[in-house]
Amino acid sequence: MKEMVTYSASENQLYDDVRAIIEEARANAVRSVDFNRVLMYWNMGRRVYEEEQHGDDRADYGSYLIERLAQRLEPGFGSGFSKRQIHFSVQFYKAYPKVNALRSQLNWTQYRTLIQIADADKREYYELEAANNGWTARELERQKNSLLYERLLKSNDKEAVLTVARGQRTPEAPTEIVKDPMYLEFLGLQERPHYYENELEDALITHLQEFLLELGNGFSFVARQKRFLIEDDEYKVDLVFYNRLLKCFVLIDLKTHKATHQDLGQLQMYVNYYDRTERLPDENPTIGILLCTEKNDTAVRMTLPEDNTTIIASKYELYLPTTEQLVDEVEEGKREFDRHQQLKADHVE
Repeated sequence: MKEMVTYSASENQLYDDVRAIIEEARANAVRSVDFNRVLMYWNMGRRVYEEEQHGDDRADYGSYLIERLAQRLEPGFGSGFSKRQIHFSVQFYKAYPKVNALRSQLNWTQYRTLIQIADADKREYYELEAANNGWTARELERQKNSLLYERLLKSNDKEAVLTVARGQRTPEAPTEIVKDPMYLEFLGLQERPHYYENELEDALITHLQEFLLELGNGFSFVARQKRFLIEDDEYKVDLVFYNRLLKCFVLIDLKTHKATHQDLGQLQMYVNYYDRTERLPDENPTIGILLCTEKNDTAVRMTLPEDNTTIIASKYELYLPTTEQLVDEVEEGKREFDRHQQLKADHVE
């Protein structure tokens, strides 16, 4: 029988430190390889683009040139140098003409997703968020396909969204982070007429990493079914998070039905409890998110105080809609937000 070896505290610390050094070196090596691949495609795109500019005046000369080049490269170097990939490399150079603007945190697959975004501001937003938050290529693709940028623009102006992404300021209001609607297709729940709230909660906890990605920047998980007593009455908050950017607790109450004024009132009580018993003096007011299947925005506003900034009703979808449905939903949300802003302006006047 092999004798069990015991280690001192200093030996354990040494082991942990050396292991961290090895893991960091391995990660850096992978990133270095990935970024050299990015540089390779950038240089390839630059060279092909220069040849296009000095070549034949025919409109299709670029395609002709790329096709001929791919015919020679692909047999020797593989599918990474197909006509399609070379075309992407030229697009890449056109979108990022300065090599020092490239980010070492991003790989070629991510850049290939970014260069297909025509709007420069939108492309910059996804580029910054992917780099700053360590998104994988799949996470970047998912956020783009779920119209993350457009959903944030429903209740924020473009400059506000970009300055936060650039790190020029921290978010000042929940609407700058919280999205409406939220898409929870990653839960993989089968389509059926009704789910119980505990089933939805279990699925969110199982897929916590993906849910944190959907929630947005700065969220960390604190507790589920957080129990507290008010005199002899027991209450439970479904999910408790903390947001380090907003410096406050975020309480999520799950509802598998359309939001009601009773639901909002209950959430307001949870928020009040946290503000009065859990919040520290240097923390900001607690935020409450009512996550529901459907809501009436006008009814929500009429239920809550006019100066409300801490209670948010957000609709969730268990299945990612088509692009057309996403666009329609986002546009309707923008119109509703604009109507609300106009009503507030008229009231002030």
